[in-house]
Amino acid sequence: MSTTKTSNIPPRFPYFNRELSWLTFNRRVLQQAQSLDYPLLERMKFLAFVSSNLDEFFEIRVAGLLQQVKSGASERGPDGLGAKEQLRRVQAIVKRLVSDQYECWKQQIVPGLEKSNILFCGYDELTRNEKKWVKKYFEEQVFPVLTPLAIDPAHPFPQLSNKALYILASIDDPETRIIERMMAIVSIPRVLPRIIEVGVTRRGKASVYISLGDIVQRFIKRLFPGYKVTSAVPFRITRNSDLYIDEEEVENLLSKIEEELMNRHKGDAVRLEIGKGADPKLIQEFIHAVKLPTENVYTIDGPINFFRLMTAYDLIDRDDLKFPKHTPYLPKELENPQRIFEQIATKDILLHHPYESFQPIIDFLNQAAHDPQVFAIKQTLYRTSGDSPIIKALIEGSRRGKQVTVLVEIKARFDEANNIQWARQLEDEGVHVVYGIVGLKTHCKTCMVVRREGTKLRRYVHLGTGNYNPKTARLYTDLSFFTSKKDITKEVAGLFNTLTGFSLTPSFKNLLVAPFTLHSTMQKYIRSETHNAKTGKPARIIVQTNNLVDQGTIDNLYRASQAGVKIDLIVRGICTLVPNIKGVSENIRVRSILGRYLEHSRIFYFENSSGTQPHILAGSADWMPRNFYRRIETVFPIEDPENRKRVYALLKIYLQDTHHASILRANGSYHKVSRKKGTYLMSAQDFFYNQAESKCNAQAAEHSDEPEIVTITEPK
Repeated sequence: MSTTKTSNIPPRFPYFNRELSWLTFNRRVLQQAQSLDYPLLERMKFLAFVSSNLDEFFEIRVAGLLQQVKSGASERGPDGLGAKEQLRRVQAIVKRLVSDQYECWKQQIVPGLEKSNILFCGYDELTRNEKKWVKKYFEEQVFPVLTPLAIDPAHPFPQLSNKALYILASIDDPETRIIERMMAIVSIPRVLPRIIEVGVTRRGKASVYISLGDIVQRFIKRLFPGYKVTSAVPFRITRNSDLYIDEEEVENLLSKIEEELMNRHKGDAVRLEIGKGADPKLIQEFIHAVKLPTENVYTIDGPINFFRLMTAYDLIDRDDLKFPKHTPYLPKELENPQRIFEQIATKDILLHHPYESFQPIIDFLNQAAHDPQVFAIKQTLYRTSGDSPIIKALIEGSRRGKQVTVLVEIKARFDEANNIQWARQLEDEGVHVVYGIVGLKTHCKTCMVVRREGTKLRRYVHLGTGNYNPKTARLYTDLSFFTSKKDITKEVAGLFNTLTGFSLTPSFKNLLVAPFTLHSTMQKYIRSETHNAKTGKPARIIVQTNNLVDQGTIDNLYRASQAGVKIDLIVRGICTLVPNIKGVSENIRVRSILGRYLEHSRIFYFENSSGTQPHILAGSADWMPRNFYRRIETVFPIEDPENRKRVYALLKIYLQDTHHASILRANGSYHKVSRKKGTYLMSAQDFFYNQAESKCNAQAAEHSDEPEIVTITEPK
């Protein structure tokens, strides 16, 4: 199966570079941390997201560029940039980004938290009593688990784990006249908390926090008795973490991935983050030992790895410095879990998370597990939470004699270990676990329940744009769709048969399934709008997606724009399409929305491609080559008139956003949406949030008016 598409568009057609577009996205994430619109602890969280994003960027994307340079590859992408030039630009942009990130921490977040009686202190800033407490904490909780590693002819350079925290120390023997500058490394175990609340303080209502790295740095001389520690700084190595697996040559994919996960900690170094104050000569020796280009060394003036601040967010109990807690709205027809199949049989149901509750998905599986009329449950799992009610429901169904089949994607990047654990847990409980199709990741979000009703079997299906993860369902915006209509459920059954068996040419007429029909059908819809515009008919395209990278799709959007099709693209992250170029893309507008929630829905609107009514669809796939050709993805049609109106209204509200929306310009920069003087800021997320709150309040008032007798249940 081909994984690339060639384009006959002339070279004058422009494309943004994928890696630089991603960095522009992460710059917008940093802007959320810098924004005065958000509570302080939420801004701290956005700083953590910037670091987490950069980790994956270096582990995968920068690692790939370094490999291209090392191998001498001369290939250039659609934007015309080679690997060396991309690396040069990436390194310059990241250094500015990291510098601004730490300036935000020191100049905005820390002073702001201090005014709110939350103090992040270095050891020297502590009071005498606080220092005594920290010293005791080190002696009792930290010192016993530390291991100093000397580097000398008898002790070769150690294997340093990916993204682990270490201290690099310069050691000198005071009994000799020569300054040796001996190198030593102290590994800080991952089990130790990285942010510690100081237990004794006399600062009124203030809470005091210190990083574990600061504590170890201060007391590191305890690990080298008799020697003088001339410098000690924290550092962290980031390694190439892509897994290289030839599935066709592997007999046991599960075992091979477990083996590769062990090797992930040993991949080539691609970045060094190191604190200020290290011995310069020692750093040069260290860089040479880890075989890292000096361009990928980042000197840090502050905490190493801001992602560890996520633990501080959970540690600090200050609701006044966080977003208001939101209770998702539960539609009235789904309040009684025991009637969920009855409600889905009556009509298609669409949910908009996190504004509407994720609980019905859990109820759907719980009812399937307990209902004696249910014979079979089939489920795909790409990512889910640790203590997942989804997993529990599937296990319960198996225990009750249902035929439960779960497709676990063990190649889900950075969730491989978790997914292997869930797969084994499910298998131990009698669930039939499969791992999908060789060469393809299963990314679709699909669940099917087969239920006997009278003398016939009926299928009930859930399809979504997001993962089966109750935790992220409170943070990501996604759509969930329930249906029992035969034209959809029959094809979902065929999809599961394709995933678990053999099928070279599966047939799909209603669902758009990658890698079989998704790309070709999307191109057909774009070309139909192009044809309509050329013949004077109405033509409009609106797309909401995480990323837009596929060159073939971009080429067709350029053609549609040239024909006069009005195109609105709501692209949260990477976008390599260049808008607003006269004669090429002047009819294309691209906006990105970043707010309290992570925009994760994939929604597609083609106004006149069917000739009778708009095609409105949603699903799991971004417009990227990997989604079109290297993954199993499912995009489903929205056919119920009420749901169609609702989804179209969602898109229109996103296009009216003047608060969290930024517009992509032809030079690659993003700028906040301009609005007329005197008009109010309109936030799509706030609109949906307030709408859900109003529904919750109305529902609560309705329940409070009900007679007390309604709450009395009949004894069994």
